[in-house]
Amino acid sequence: MAEDVRRTAVVIEDDADIRGLVETVLRQAGFEVTSTASGTEGVELVRTIKPTIVTLDIGLIDIDGLEVARRLRLFTDCYIVMLTAQSDEADLLFGLESGADDYVIKPFRPRELRARIEAMLRRPRTSPLAVPDAVAPVTAPVAQAAASVSAPATAVITADVDELVYVHNGLLLNADTRTVELQGAELDLTRTEFDLLRSLLNSKRRVRSKADLVRELRDEVYVANDFVSESEERSIEVHFANLRRKLSDDPKHPRWIETVRGVGYRLSPVRD
Repeated sequence: MAEDVRRTAVVIEDDADIRGLVETVLRQAGFEVTSTASGTEGVELVRTIKPTIVTLDIGLIDIDGLEVARRLRLFTDCYIVMLTAQSDEADLLFGLESGADDYVIKPFRPRELRARIEAMLRRPRTSPLAVPDAVAPVTAPVAQAAASVSAPATAVITADVDELVYVHNGLLLNADTRTVELQGAELDLTRTEFDLLRSLLNSKRRVRSKADLVRELRDEVYVANDFVSESEERSIEVHFANLRRKLSDDPKHPRWIETVRGVGYRLSPVRD
């Protein structure tokens, strides 16, 4: 995100102590912050202020935080971070399905919350990735790739260093348009799900640890010793569970996402 873009945030949290802590973290990160303890009021604040980011408690005093997220997604694509005391995978999955981009489990460290927020802001929303001026249009190669999605081999079309189109076992990911198609039907993926899937496709059969994937989402892939919390690794598990559901990928016989027990994830082998 460009440095001259005005940063605004809405904090929806009914615990006064946590609300004050989140406000402090966001202000220190350069945000103009407005907060409320009410989910209903929070929705109207977001509608009026049009913030860059919203932090949202799941257990609010009036309406459920999941319902707040669903209402927000009807009119805004702002970043939403869920704050929750629940660590059960099903609960976290519901949060992501409701429209949240990420979640942080309470209690959390201020440094962790700020790092997660900054990582999200460095990642693109829905705009296409920039293609170098020297690169020729990829319309024809993309069409060729789309026509061959049933081919058994993994096809990667490149422009300079950036991979643009990946085709693997009937799945087509276009990094230029940030779209994913499965057997001709476009999938509705979140930013994080798209980035994780692209990372696996780009890594081919190389195993990616959960910590490595967290750092890549932070845009800190080369900082090998940077601290990764347990909740951040847990978030990777939840995102992959949600991604598998959208792909209808059977974990026992995976077509795209293979779990390497105790380590992380890698791309499944090419199928005939």
